[in-house]
Amino acid sequence: MGKPHPSSDSPLVSVIIPARNEEASLAQCLESLASQTGLTFEIIVVDDASTDHTRQIAQTFPQVNVVDAPPLPPGWTGKNNALVAGAKTARGKWLLFTDADTFHHPGSLARSLSEAEQHSAALLSYSPEQEVRGFLENAVMPVIFAELACTYRPSEICNPASRAAAANGQYLLITRQAYDAVGGHTAVATSLLEDVALAKAVKDSGHRILFRFGGDAVRTRMYRSFSQLREGWAKNLVLLFPSPLRLATLRLMEFLLIVGSATIAFVAISRGNYRPGSFAAILAVIMIARLLRRIRKAHFSWTSNALAPFGLPIFSYLLLRSRLSYKKGLVTWKGRTYVSPPGHNATSAVAGVALGRARL
Repeated sequence: MGKPHPSSDSPLVSVIIPARNEEASLAQCLESLASQTGLTFEIIVVDDASTDHTRQIAQTFPQVNVVDAPPLPPGWTGKNNALVAGAKTARGKWLLFTDADTFHHPGSLARSLSEAEQHSAALLSYSPEQEVRGFLENAVMPVIFAELACTYRPSEICNPASRAAAANGQYLLITRQAYDAVGGHTAVATSLLEDVALAKAVKDSGHRILFRFGGDAVRTRMYRSFSQLREGWAKNLVLLFPSPLRLATLRLMEFLLIVGSATIAFVAISRGNYRPGSFAAILAVIMIARLLRRIRKAHFSWTSNALAPFGLPIFSYLLLRSRLSYKKGLVTWKGRTYVSPPGHNATSAVAGVALGRARL
């Protein structure tokens, strides 16, 4: 796949950032990466036909090598095309694929490399701390990430004896050797869920992967508006969960049970009907407690956790919207529309690697 020839002065890590119209977040990302210490590294920004100031921002950093993504091959996704271009340019023994909307804590790059080497992992991936703003983001993002934590359990993913595999493309550190051995992003070029597909290929090849919540290393603000959030999760949700319609129904029923029982309790007690009111109140408390116990796995603030009940119907809506997009064969992301994307039938493949199941 065009692997460069390493030399004695090659960097230890090549940081590769695909960037398509990322002027709102790229500068902060590059500032956090350029200030990393404790190892030799290079930073490569792949400008994916940006129409804003993404390229100019990247060029203001002398440490950054800016390259252009080539024309998009038929059937490929834009991100995979950019990642392949970055990997061809990279000279490092390790490759870190990370997104332009991430912020990397001081020293995190060196620590992540040490962690991977300590565990003999060929691939290390962090799920970043999620930065959320506004009511809708605070309500729905904990629900989504709690479901992901239940479906893609780190204990199973990190277990070499388990076939479960997953990764988060916002922070994916992999050895050059393992990357080339599985064909890199070229091998998953048509997938809209390239991080999970790559992790599965790496684990199937016999290499060890390490996956965990990485709030101590990296954080991200994935979306800056509800329209971006809706479009982004429409692209991913149906691929991430084996039974999206069932899950959407369960979460909507959960919301209705919480609201219904709380309403009945309030009305009954206010009218002096204490016995039925007490039963309804107990049911509401039990349902909320079960929800919060699940939501805590997502590592959000208590403010976000408290709003999670209102995120349940929003999550159901996003799941159904994602399902409808794939049923129509039209998925839009970053100004590109993928017609009948190859990932359309990926739900069954994801079901094979996701051993956990989200439960009410």
